[in-house]
Amino acid sequence: MFGYYLDMAWRSLKRTPVLTGLMVLAIGLGIGASMTMLTVLHVMTDDPMPGRSAQLYTPHLDPLPLNHKQGGDSPDASANLTWPDAMALLQSHRATRQAAMAGGTLLVHPAQPGQQPFYVDGRYTTADFFTMFGVPFQRGGGWRATDDAASAHVVVLAASLARKLFGSADAVGRMVQLGDNDYRVLGVVDDWAPKPMFYADATAKHYSDADLFFLPLSVAVDKDLQLNGNQSSWSKEALGKHSGSMSWLQFWMQLDTSAQVSAYRQYLVDYSAQQKALGRFQRPPTNAKLYTLMGWLAHQNLVPNDVRLQLWLALGFLFVCMLNIVALLLAKFLRRGGEISVRRALGARQRDIFVQLGIESALIGMAGGALGVLIAQLGLWSIRQRPDDYAHLAQMDGAMLLGTLALAVVASVLAGLLPAWRACRVAPALQLKTM
Repeated sequence: MFGYYLDMAWRSLKRTPVLTGLMVLAIGLGIGASMTMLTVLHVMTDDPMPGRSAQLYTPHLDPLPLNHKQGGDSPDASANLTWPDAMALLQSHRATRQAAMAGGTLLVHPAQPGQQPFYVDGRYTTADFFTMFGVPFQRGGGWRATDDAASAHVVVLAASLARKLFGSADAVGRMVQLGDNDYRVLGVVDDWAPKPMFYADATAKHYSDADLFFLPLSVAVDKDLQLNGNQSSWSKEALGKHSGSMSWLQFWMQLDTSAQVSAYRQYLVDYSAQQKALGRFQRPPTNAKLYTLMGWLAHQNLVPNDVRLQLWLALGFLFVCMLNIVALLLAKFLRRGGEISVRRALGARQRDIFVQLGIESALIGMAGGALGVLIAQLGLWSIRQRPDDYAHLAQMDGAMLLGTLALAVVASVLAGLLPAWRACRVAPALQLKTM
């Protein structure tokens, strides 16, 4: 029976090619515009650490004085930690794994003759960084906590930087000069760059930056290596990386159970109360917070407002397109009142007519969905030409492709419900009298 209805729907669409084309174009434009922006929103809000994000947390304290005024465009000074606070959290050992970190930029001096020095971005961090985030190693491994304590001159390189420096040779065990110091390569990792780059501070380009080297944080502090992240201070005294009045460190931890999470939240409040009693903190201890990974991304509000606005405009355009399709289908189905009445007089039930017209709407949706995919791909291509940080991520994956087709079919079927219902309720006797 389904094949019969499908054949009748196809014949009906071919009888009115102009009207059919208008409906396919309308749904294709609406679906294409909305799926373009939905795809952008999807890639920007996707989980950067699937399978791990539920156990990853970042703590935030509030060491700012009461009279500190935050600039409108400047990053939140309390978003990062000071050196004393980060070291206190590390030494408490209350998490399964934990790491303090900051971004840095260093000048690389290639050993091969003819190569010019060049700058690369990387990360100063502590030993648990690699296991906590599941950073994939191609060769070798990371350093140990004893290397952090000893400020060992060791480094982990990204695969692309290792290839640039050493070609196809194994980089593990080789020496590389970063800045004014030599470091021994302990490991080489795949070009690992979660999108968004959640562990970086607010000044990073979260959708395009990548770390090409990893150095012990203790070395960066001892050698006063160059930072590339936000450094916020609230004191006029001479400051340095060890200062308790300058925030510049990010901190992430792994907490495996809800009991650990509750205990750590209480520890942050107790620590803040202790620092307030010592005169370092002035604000309420309850300002201390513990964010989940996805909660932190929401707090940072990484999705630009113009993307959200464009999404709502695209969905509004889709709604207008669907209203037009409802009107066109209603006109098309009611004009077939005589045909429907003859079928009813020959024994067809209202349900049969309703299903037949619903299949016809679904066919329009499938054609509109195919057109919508092409329009969405064109829209995503245009976004990739923009200079925005997230632009290069505007790619439609398999799930979004299937979602586009499904949305088109569902939208067209929903648009056809009212016209189909009205058409199948036409009284056959009245129509047959006028024929």
